[in-house]
Amino acid sequence: MRSTSLLLTFLGDHLLDRGVCVYSGSVIEVLGRTGVSSEAARSALTRLTARGLLRRQRQGRRMHFGLTPRSTRILRDGAVRLWKTGAVNDDWDGTWTLLAFSLPASSQRERHDLRAQLGWAGFGPVQGGLWIAPGRPAGLADLELGPHIRVFRAQADPVTDIGEMISHAYDLPAVAARYTDFGARWASPVFPGDPLAAKLHLVTDWLQIIRRDPRLPIPHLPSDWPAAAAQELFFSLNNRLATPAAEIAATLLETIPADE
Repeated sequence: MRSTSLLLTFLGDHLLDRGVCVYSGSVIEVLGRTGVSSEAARSALTRLTARGLLRRQRQGRRMHFGLTPRSTRILRDGAVRLWKTGAVNDDWDGTWTLLAFSLPASSQRERHDLRAQLGWAGFGPVQGGLWIAPGRPAGLADLELGPHIRVFRAQADPVTDIGEMISHAYDLPAVAARYTDFGARWASPVFPGDPLAAKLHLVTDWLQIIRRDPRLPIPHLPSDWPAAAAQELFFSLNNRLATPAAEIAATLLETIPADE
């Protein structure tokens, strides 16, 4: 698991909306418990700072790190995805977001990048340059919508076989496999003697899975769709780990008030 992903989970758990900066040594110690070397932890701090996701704040000879407006927005979006939106789309309003794009043949790199962005935002290809996503995907706000892109909201006509459309637009076996694999990985204790490390790995693992899930409507998915069972396991494990993880973190983290 990437050190930057674990670091972002740590920031969401312990810095978001708390108005504090954390001592770099505390970050290195916490990530070390998850198996991240001190060199990799320092590198992750440097990379996130270079990307505008962290800012430095010195106190005496010690360097502390705090959130930026950009990282605050990203972490809040992640928190909504984790604790509110979830992995099960059982309140779909029947609408679809349609996105059409047309790029010149010379823009192969731009086309490739756009398709990657659309996939991460929950869209699947219907045909040609037409992509769909159920409801109003949260990832739409992060797309760079240039002059070659048009976005619409619509409902499918009764003659449309939505199940067939979904099966062609999305790789359902791959999405299902990620949830099944999650259940297999977490069926037995991970980091059994360290609730803080276990929680960081658990939340990071789960967030990476649900961020790649387009949240397709439950009525149009196979009856044995594994997302609900995996989500129940995630919440159960997180509830079990939350209090002891917070108690350990309280003894390890050195923080100072963030500058205005």
